[in-house]
Amino acid sequence: MYRLWYYLRETVLSIWRNLSLTMAAILTVAVSLALVGASMMIREGAERATAQFQEGVEFIVFMNPDADADQDAAIRHVLDSSPAIESYGYIDKLAAYDEFETLFADKPELVESVTPDVMPPSYRIVPTDRSAANVNELANQFAAQPGVREVATATDAIRQIDDFSTRVSQALLIAAVVLVGVSALLILNTVFTAIGARRQEIEVMKLVGASNWFIRIPFMLEGTIHGLIGAALAIPVLFVVDNEVMAFFQESDAVPLFRGFAVPEGFVWDTSIWLLILGGSVGMIGSAVAVTRYLDV
Repeated sequence: MYRLWYYLRETVLSIWRNLSLTMAAILTVAVSLALVGASMMIREGAERATAQFQEGVEFIVFMNPDADADQDAAIRHVLDSSPAIESYGYIDKLAAYDEFETLFADKPELVESVTPDVMPPSYRIVPTDRSAANVNELANQFAAQPGVREVATATDAIRQIDDFSTRVSQALLIAAVVLVGVSALLILNTVFTAIGARRQEIEVMKLVGASNWFIRIPFMLEGTIHGLIGAALAIPVLFVVDNEVMAFFQESDAVPLFRGFAVPEGFVWDTSIWLLILGGSVGMIGSAVAVTRYLDV
């Protein structure tokens, strides 16, 4: 019990003595881990946005919600009679609403603002020839039919989303890796400064028989706290990304598939746990290196 009290007391005192360096380290950790979390959310959102294109579906014909029976029958006749169409599936308004409800289960206010009657029914189509040129030609033919709202093709839409998510994720990860390295160096420097301020005290402790681990633990605990606080500060950013940034894409008409750009329920909390683990690990490793360098001198 005495040792635990000693570790906590020395950790708090060390943090207070080097408050400016501590704040710099914590903020750098927070920014870097926020970028890591945002990157993970963007990749997950991209995968969910393209989930409609499964089992060979190459393009989706979205009908207007108010399309009449004759317009719908004309599309169905082409699909049933054309040798260019291998198979298709029909998603009516209720099924589209159920899919929307599942996709945005963690956003009840968004689900409540939509009713099945405003959802566009759609045809998910598998062509016989799945080459990009043929898919684009078929998509253009269906887009010109009365009652069709828009046509989303796997070749175009998925490429746009993949390009977007890949570029953004790579940029965020590169910046995050650099900042994580900077964070570790700041934590190392902060702990090394704290060790320097207590150099004589540590030397006396070693002379009276204190083990290296007895000396090491308060400083490692300090670094771990830096990382954990930084990670905790990054977590609210994930909720902002989810509720504001990703919601912006979901409301965009620029790319139809962006409406499915979302993360599943609980994903933000799962990501938050990983950030806490990563933050604590970065802080512990940085401080451990600093203490080891001193004790090896």
